[in-house]
Amino acid sequence: MQEILNEMIREQVDKIMSYKSVSDSKKVDRLLELNSNQYTKLGIDSTKTQKSKVKATSKYIFRAIKKLDESFGRLLLIDAQN
Repeated sequence: MQEILNEMIREQVDKIMSYKSVSDSKKVDRLLELNSNQYTKLGIDSTKTQKSKVKATSKYIFRAIKKLDESFGRLLLIDAQN
């Protein structure tokens, strides 16, 4: 189930990135919202595997943000390493 959710989030990221009529800042906002939503769906009963998959998807989102805003994306990726 988590695997399907992660794939759906990645598809949403790709879709957001392809928007032509949306500003980069709005794209970043939507990507950050996606990221926060996936973390809110984790619970105390989530496994290590589920948590690591969410973290990997988060990095995917941050790399997309880096394409839109180099410095902000880089900061997010550095923070994700910790």
